[in-house]
Amino acid sequence: MAVVLRKVWGSVLSRSGSGSNRSWPELPDDHPPLGDLDTLPTDVFMQILQLLEPRYAARSSLVCKSWKALVSDNVLWLHLLKSEKEPWDFLLFAETQLRYGPSLYFNHLSQLSFMNVYGQRATVPGSVIIDGGSGYCKYGWSKYASPSGRCATFLEFGNLESPMHARLRYFFSTIYSRMQVKASSQPIIVSLPICHTDDTEAARASRKQLREAIYSVLFDMNAPAVCAVDQAVLALYAARRTSGIVVNIGFHVTSIVPILRGKVMHDVGIEILGQGALRLTGFLRELMQQRNINFESLYTVRTIKEKLCYIATDYDAELRKNTQGSCEVAGEGWFTLSKERFQTGEILFQPHIGGVRTMGLHRAVALCMDHCLAAEVASDDRWFKTVVLAGGSACLPGLPERLEKELHKILSPSMSEGVKVIPPPFGADSAWYGAKIISNVSTFANAWCISKKQFRQRFRRNMAW
Repeated sequence: MAVVLRKVWGSVLSRSGSGSNRSWPELPDDHPPLGDLDTLPTDVFMQILQLLEPRYAARSSLVCKSWKALVSDNVLWLHLLKSEKEPWDFLLFAETQLRYGPSLYFNHLSQLSFMNVYGQRATVPGSVIIDGGSGYCKYGWSKYASPSGRCATFLEFGNLESPMHARLRYFFSTIYSRMQVKASSQPIIVSLPICHTDDTEAARASRKQLREAIYSVLFDMNAPAVCAVDQAVLALYAARRTSGIVVNIGFHVTSIVPILRGKVMHDVGIEILGQGALRLTGFLRELMQQRNINFESLYTVRTIKEKLCYIATDYDAELRKNTQGSCEVAGEGWFTLSKERFQTGEILFQPHIGGVRTMGLHRAVALCMDHCLAAEVASDDRWFKTVVLAGGSACLPGLPERLEKELHKILSPSMSEGVKVIPPPFGADSAWYGAKIISNVSTFANAWCISKKQFRQRFRRNMAW
């Protein structure tokens, strides 16, 4: 402790006015003097505590009464938590909403001991995050600011109704190899896709089979702990919500998923539209071919879609405007589009324009809301009035505003009141960031993960039934 004090004093004496403007917690005035420790400025105490490991910082309350008063104050630990790299609003959301795992939620700030939270978060191990996606997989370290790589998703490896262990193992082995990490060294978080729209016995069995196959393969590879969470739920967490409707524009289809307190409401019903990002790209290709615009590949068209396309707030009014725009694609030069820029995304609301026989996105979301209201699964109907967009094509400019506008037009006044559409909080990587929030919560290992032993015990119980 003396070494730490000398180190801190050296830095303090080299500057003037140490911490005079800082808003540290005030120390009590009525305690008896206990030597030089009591005369140190409060901000010096704070610097000392920041130099210590959390467990030693907590034990420093034994040094003297002034330290005890400071260490026992939540203000100190709130300050230390706010100084971490993770944004404070995400940290607070995780610790107040997710610390008890996927089934138990609370939101009582006064019940939290931020001293314990600070200490626990410091010991949470780094995790491997794999967001399977529906077209591209995003993977990386939970301690990193963003995914470190992308590859084809494991959904490309066969029929979800009969997951193939060998192919899943090859997929996970490839990820571990690219990240240069051993499977046995770190916990892993995997996002699970919405693979069925109904809640029949066959659908439930298929979802269960997929989850168990992933657990089985990873534990066979000696993963120390596994956390598997629905992809739509992770996207909702990234928006700092535990309830709402997630509109995930996937690679092949668009899913509208109702979620209540972190649980996908299969009983309420998931709406599926038969078009996704691939159909949008294909429709833009058709429009470009009609104008004799030459391109090398579908990848070029997708790049142009991402750079130039948007959703019109008023489609008919947009047709009367000059909407010309240009972009450059590496290796192929410049491309110029006009009406194609907003006609591409319009098929989400008017599918017949693209020759697709399905309902518009706004009508599917409204239908999901009707089902949520009729199900009466919660006393407050506000839970399904937050709509969170997810997926790469959900990042098209103008989509949140257009969807919210269309919902207000077709919903009854009582239903439309309070409806809000939130754009993808982290773009195409929202589900990955949702997993990142979980991976850093103070109770991650115990509340969110299962070990190989727990999985085997659960599997044997299921076999017994």
